[in-house]
Amino acid sequence: MIPFEKALPYDIIMGDVYVPKCPFCGQENVLLPMKPHEVQNVHEGKKKLLVFPCCKNKLTLLDSDQDYLLTDTVVRK
Repeated sequence: MIPFEKALPYDIIMGDVYVPKCPFCGQENVLLPMKPHEVQNVHEGKKKLLVFPCCKNKLTLLDSDQDYLLTDTVVRK
């Protein structure tokens, strides 16, 4: 079972990956610096360092499914 406090919801829109809200600064609809094939790579076991373009905070992606990115950091309360 996915620990939801470490899960970040995402959407793929027209080939771009978005999160509805930055977990660090609160900015809405943040375009992530990654492509859909990288989400699939994370699902297959490759870790990825993700740097948010809005506030330059970073976290490591450990896994993914069709709705959530699993991180190494608590991103929700």
